[in-house]
Amino acid sequence: MFAHTLPLVHAATGDASGDDGLVGHGDFRYRVNKEWAQVNPFRIHLDNCHEMVQDSKGRLVMVGDDPRNNIIVFDKSGKILNSWGTYWPGGHGLTLVNEGGNDVLFVSESGWARSLDDGVTMVRQNGYVAKMTIDGRMIFTISHPMTVGAYTPEMLFQPTETAVARNGDIYIADGYGSDFILRYDQNGKFIQKFGGRDNKDKNYNLANAHGVAFDNRDSANPRLIVTSRGQKAFKYFSLDGKWLKTVPLANLQICRPVIHGEHVYAGVCWSHSFSEVKVEKPWLYQSGFTMVMDKDDRVVSCPGGEQPVYENGVLQRVQQDEAKTFYHGHDVCIDEDENVYVCQWNGERTAPVKLERV
Repeated sequence: MFAHTLPLVHAATGDASGDDGLVGHGDFRYRVNKEWAQVNPFRIHLDNCHEMVQDSKGRLVMVGDDPRNNIIVFDKSGKILNSWGTYWPGGHGLTLVNEGGNDVLFVSESGWARSLDDGVTMVRQNGYVAKMTIDGRMIFTISHPMTVGAYTPEMLFQPTETAVARNGDIYIADGYGSDFILRYDQNGKFIQKFGGRDNKDKNYNLANAHGVAFDNRDSANPRLIVTSRGQKAFKYFSLDGKWLKTVPLANLQICRPVIHGEHVYAGVCWSHSFSEVKVEKPWLYQSGFTMVMDKDDRVVSCPGGEQPVYENGVLQRVQQDEAKTFYHGHDVCIDEDENVYVCQWNGERTAPVKLERV
């Protein structure tokens, strides 16, 4: 007699996404409000809505890549309070830090911009990071790492994200360039780099290092979470660049990690492999949503996607929900009421979507 053992299957509790007009799973379920943002298209211009943060006054600050108004400031009701910024045709990353009671922004210019000739073709160039006051005054910039001897001139520098540690050290994710994490002090002086693509220890390799976040959930052991989107994984590093662990995420091509409470949230830009779809530009195929991961690195909810399932401790493939709630989840911002604001890349110029926690 032979015993037949089924694989251990664990899924987040709760109904499947969309069954009752809600999205998400388990304790993370939401009502979708696509009309939250009150945007007059004749006054405010949207292309890709890339990232959003909440400032100390409760305002929601978004960065996009339309250089007529890169920064758009919303109140909690979705009303636009202000817009500014004409510097960043590839405006991509947005990090907020409070310094001595004052909010400052770190903006990542990715270097990808629409051609001035036809307004459609994407042109690749080097980017930079700008430290800004909350009302749009430039404090300083960090330019190509060749200026400090960290890169050679032919290496691409197209930063996608920044993170700032408690001591003020700035970590730049060169996610569209050479895939290094570059560390600077609070004044912009270069300290070190790690990551890249050609390490003897492959754990250090990064592929599309799209995001980086300062993880202070264990205050005695702060660390970094780095997105390696091409590997469909988050990688944890010490603050001085030592690899700690890798969290594989099945088919989820995630964007930056956003830490709120004990959980990590992220936009999922794609859930398909480019070889799976027979279209001319598979990166434009819409298969995105969002995800929530607990302190044990388990995905517990995928708003806009299917219910996450684990077999023998391994996350299985998660697909977009049938309703196609989102196009390409690019970033999330969580407010004090646990609502989630979703920014989208290639979202047909749509404004951020509000997910109202239920």
